[in-house]
Amino acid sequence: MEGLIRVRERIAAACARAGRAPDSVKLIAVSKTQPLEKLRVALDAGQRAFGENYAQELREKAEALGGGVEWHFIGALQTNKVRLVVGRAALIHTCDRLSLAQELARRARNAGLVQRALIEVNAGREPQKAGALPEDVPALLEQIAALGSLQCEGLMCIPPAAGDPRSHFRALRELAARLRLPELSMGMSADYETAIEEGATLVRVGTAIFGERPG
Repeated sequence: MEGLIRVRERIAAACARAGRAPDSVKLIAVSKTQPLEKLRVALDAGQRAFGENYAQELREKAEALGGGVEWHFIGALQTNKVRLVVGRAALIHTCDRLSLAQELARRARNAGLVQRALIEVNAGREPQKAGALPEDVPALLEQIAALGSLQCEGLMCIPPAAGDPRSHFRALRELAARLRLPELSMGMSADYETAIEEGATLVRVGTAIFGERPG
């Protein structure tokens, strides 16, 4: 799978520039709307972590592919779809409000598990985007810690489409460091190398691996 090979090579090069070990970055292949055949090809090439944006699609693909796949939920999550994601997703990247955190914790508790999650941060303060504002993250983190059954491991952001994303990645890294959170989900097909240079531990890459999405 040529796209996957190229992305892995560029991740390794970005890590080298930043003085980091290549295994300090996890590649999440964003597979939303991609057919199962493409995911199977990626699996055969050794890719194990996949990211989905839609709860029902994640459920259907998880059931179709069975074990050996690490699913990440990376899209906007409505509280009425939480039941489809908890326990299926190894990590939910988009917890951005207390009401969602409460429902995630409730579902996880009922399932007898601890759900891992990240807080999504609206790094660019864009009114049309989801995400907690940076100054609200510490309080949300405390509220999540009090819930039980939901474990926040880091932060996630999608920087503004226009302009250099580096300052947003750097600000997210500094916020995570202050809060002593180890995981940083940042960087997509257009900017994952910059994100790695700024400390990303998880990069979400779709188009550069699979090509343009169908439909």
